[in-house]
Amino acid sequence: MNILKEVSIKGTKISIIKGDLTESGADAIVNAANSYLQHGGGVAGAIARKGGPVIQEESNAIGYVPVGECAVTSGGKLKARYVIHAVGPRWGEGDEHNKLRNAIRNVLSTAASKGFRSIALPAISAGIFGFPKAECAKIIIGEIASFLEGNAIASPSPSPCPLPRGERENGCPEGNLGGPCSLKEISLYLFDEEIIGFFIKETDLLEKESNGS
Repeated sequence: MNILKEVSIKGTKISIIKGDLTESGADAIVNAANSYLQHGGGVAGAIARKGGPVIQEESNAIGYVPVGECAVTSGGKLKARYVIHAVGPRWGEGDEHNKLRNAIRNVLSTAASKGFRSIALPAISAGIFGFPKAECAKIIIGEIASFLEGNAIASPSPSPCPLPRGERENGCPEGNLGGPCSLKEISLYLFDEEIIGFFIKETDLLEKESNGS
């Protein structure tokens, strides 16, 4: 793991990391999922393989998740206790920018509502879904900044994604509606040099804006 850039917004640290998402010890890692939550290839396949069959089993029980929304399963054998499965858009399906914005907002609102202090996520939709890398970086960093600054537009989802069955009884915080304050670390795990450059560029711009405000 190589931390390439860090910036703080409203007391939350945003990190750009070159490394393996499946090795993150965050409270939850974010999976770039498809609507059917079938984790065969890409980031999803790596998460399912390392976390073990329980992730796919819990995903099968959830079923279909619309584009722009998310669902939560346990992390199985992963270091992270939970996986937030975010369904980003495939490039060319229409309204891709707004769908990606919704996916990121739902991830952040779900993490905050569950009281998670740290999450780690990939460049959702920029892999096999074909979303342009520069635009992906701009949207993801922009939505994180807006959320932390309290300016995010309300998500179309009726409520934050539920936790896996039984997690409330196991002591996981449920229904913590304190907003973004619970999130203290948001890490972007990347491995493609080109997209790393785009994310660092957007984080540099964010840092300048923050220092100038």
